[in-house]
Amino acid sequence: MEILVKREDVIAALKLCFDPEIPVNIYDLGLIYEIKIDVRKVEIIMSLTSPFCPVTDYMVDDIKKKVQEMAGAEKVDLDIVFEPPWNQSMMSDEAKAQLGL
Repeated sequence: MEILVKREDVIAALKLCFDPEIPVNIYDLGLIYEIKIDVRKVEIIMSLTSPFCPVTDYMVDDIKKKVQEMAGAEKVDLDIVFEPPWNQSMMSDEAKAQLGL
């Protein structure tokens, strides 16, 4: 029987990923728009706080590595989109509290 990737494991992995310029994980920042799981493949649709983010490559590599390790995904695809544009209202209450908003 094939072991499936679990959504909660993907989320746990995403909560270990940070934009180096912001001390809040990318999940609570509201940068993750959608998580699609197909057995052992994960597709993540996400945004960035800015289309000009200088650490995009670092973040993509970090996300893929952590989701593969924690969630047991064989393949992780990231689709970075800017529609809808990210804004502070997308953050969790915990993230807003951490940032004093």
